[in-house]
Amino acid sequence: MKVLGIESSCDETGVAVYDTEAGLLAHCLHSQIDLHAAYGGVVPELASRDHIRRLPVLMKQVLVQAGLEKSGGVDAVAYTSGPGLAGALLVGASVAESFALARGIPALPVHHLEGHLLSPLLSADPPQFPFVALLVSGGHTQLMRVRGVGDYALLGESVDDAAGEAFDKTAKLLGLGYPGGPQLARLAGQGVAGRFRLPRPMLHSGDLDFSFSGLKTAVLNVVSRPDWEPSNMADLAAEFQQAVVEVLCAKALAALKKTGLKTLVVAGGVGANLHLRQTLDAALQRRGGRVHYPEPALCTDNGAMIAFAGAMRLAAGEAVSGEPSVRIRPRWPLAELKPPRVSEA
Repeated sequence: MKVLGIESSCDETGVAVYDTEAGLLAHCLHSQIDLHAAYGGVVPELASRDHIRRLPVLMKQVLVQAGLEKSGGVDAVAYTSGPGLAGALLVGASVAESFALARGIPALPVHHLEGHLLSPLLSADPPQFPFVALLVSGGHTQLMRVRGVGDYALLGESVDDAAGEAFDKTAKLLGLGYPGGPQLARLAGQGVAGRFRLPRPMLHSGDLDFSFSGLKTAVLNVVSRPDWEPSNMADLAAEFQQAVVEVLCAKALAALKKTGLKTLVVAGGVGANLHLRQTLDAALQRRGGRVHYPEPALCTDNGAMIAFAGAMRLAAGEAVSGEPSVRIRPRWPLAELKPPRVSEA
């Protein structure tokens, strides 16, 4: 089964083809970083318009790379239905449903976070169910117990800013450019943690929830002091990153202990952070466990994870309506997702 995947939830346009027998056949990604940089953040209307421009080009490119441009060999289309920006989601959903209708194939709405959660399964050494998943990105920080496709139990989540959001907001406080998170991480690599002492929010809360808004405020308090020296920015960035990583690592280990599992999956854009990976790898190795990550190119939003998630659901017998229907859910908690709905036929 060959599934075309379309991702357009925010500021990346991703298209891919996944074959359940041969694996990932092709994938292309366009980032809108340059488009939004002048505004210091994503402008939803501009994001939607750019998806409209990019999707036809990327779809043709992917189908050519997969050798499917003229063969009609695509069996289904999977697209990001939510969560995300409403306008951006509508673009991807409309294109996917139209493509499916024209070719007489099913279209399947996919949860964006399920795509991230399952993306490590695309690697050469995939994890085995069950496992604990740490979803950590600009919009979400969650811990989930994963027993199988669609079988997810929420263990804990951020009560305010997500980790990636805190990275971006803190980078803005420090005067770094857009996107701020990666730039702050690079700056942190030049500094030494410990010169400034920032809080570790909810580190000893006794639950698996997170809070990073106060950490961002603590950075603001430091840079607002009369004796603040911009030359110390790298050390402050290193301390901020260390604080976030310590909390993420401690909560992930607590989730593994609570569930009795030894396998951790880390997915989402912040999962590409090198310091986070090194800390988690060392911690799990000491405890006889293992951490799995997506391939570096698949940490950001991408079409491959959507094609793969759709393929997994269809392979499990997911019932798909034959009637075209543009379905989006800008707000869609992952915990509400259900296992594949198998057709009675």
